[in-house]
Amino acid sequence: MIAYHDTEWGVPVHDGQKIYEFLVLETFQAGLSWRTVLHKRENFRKAFHGFDVAKVARMDARATQSLLGDAGIIRNRQKIAAAVNNAQRFLEVQKEFGTFSKYMWTWVGGKAVRHAFKTPGECPVTTDEAVVWSKDLKKRGFSFLGPTVVYAHMQAVGMVNDHLVSCFRYAR
Repeated sequence: MIAYHDTEWGVPVHDGQKIYEFLVLETFQAGLSWRTVLHKRENFRKAFHGFDVAKVARMDARATQSLLGDAGIIRNRQKIAAAVNNAQRFLEVQKEFGTFSKYMWTWVGGKAVRHAFKTPGECPVTTDEAVVWSKDLKKRGFSFLGPTVVYAHMQAVGMVNDHLVSCFRYAR
């Protein structure tokens, strides 16, 4: 958890494969602890073809059914189906915008929103931007990406800087 915080969380991401990885992980985290997902990250990487979005988009019912027997990941039928569906939608967005990153970063005007929280209690679970983006994702056919999950994604990929001002990562 410390290494993840110190090296990844909140660092701006523009690489499509990494963005898709975080979308999958945030989807599976819904209702669970991040620690649970992080400990299974390598297993998710294997199960979802290294987060190669094109390969995941082609996964059929037999492949997704086999994941329900994989004890190394969170075996939730709806979340597995969402990972495949969202890969297909991801490719559609990529085709429309050139990259998913271009589309994603428009929701924050192309640069990270910098908050100045002093305590963890100040950090919201969602924002207006996350609500609006979540609605757009839903219109585009994405699933399991409600405002709270979307905001967690925005934090993870550095679209918002929610490190506390006392954290060494805040200034970076």
